[in-house]
Amino acid sequence: MQLSIVTTLDYAVRGPVDVLLQIEAAMIPEQRVIQARIDLPLLDHFARVSAQADIGERIWLRTAAPLQVRYEATVSVERMLADVDTLPAMPTYLLPGETVDYLMPSRYCTSDTFHEFVENEFGHLQGGARVAAIRDRIAATLTYEPGSSDAFTTAADTFKSCRGVCRDYAHLMIALVRASAIPARFASVYGLGVEPQDFHAVAEVFLDGAWHIVDATGMSSPDRIAKIGVGRDAADVSFLSSFGDVEMLSQTVEVNELVPA
Repeated sequence: MQLSIVTTLDYAVRGPVDVLLQIEAAMIPEQRVIQARIDLPLLDHFARVSAQADIGERIWLRTAAPLQVRYEATVSVERMLADVDTLPAMPTYLLPGETVDYLMPSRYCTSDTFHEFVENEFGHLQGGARVAAIRDRIAATLTYEPGSSDAFTTAADTFKSCRGVCRDYAHLMIALVRASAIPARFASVYGLGVEPQDFHAVAEVFLDGAWHIVDATGMSSPDRIAKIGVGRDAADVSFLSSFGDVEMLSQTVEVNELVPA
């Protein structure tokens, strides 16, 4: 499937500011960036740096001009798909070193507080069957409610309130899967079908020796998702981190399917 992506950001800047930007679809084997263009304001500094796990890139910017960004891309999604519920989990002692960080609690994914809950609720299930049951439980018990959470909301907060947006669904999914001794990480993505359209967040789980996308909101699916970057939680994959005084005026995200002629 080919996706057309158009993203615009408009931020007021008060004096020189440093910005770390991560909004471009990653160039990785599971997706092919056919064409891409990013328009930026007048800059004092521009540099590309590797993002976490070498998936995608971040851009360092330094500017005193209004931060107006436009990103356009065409991405072909070519990842291998699998039914998560049929996949086995790897024994923890056989996990590759690069997955170990994603077993541990993190700022928003307090997995160490959920061990008793996952054993009581899902202890009879293993591997992908447990992951699928966690996904279905979250989908059934959470209400998608824009504005119901903020930048400080953790997986534990979402578990108690039973409401949130995509990042909250992803954080809770990740926390419960990690509490089951299965590596899970946060993925910032562009997703076809997301409403309201915006940057989207999903979980990735490590099963059968590979990472697999799980969207607990049910709004998109692995074959309709272009990955931007990954991290332990949302703190690692912010689309914009500012080191200075900026104010968001507007932002838009459009994701559409391109049908080949």
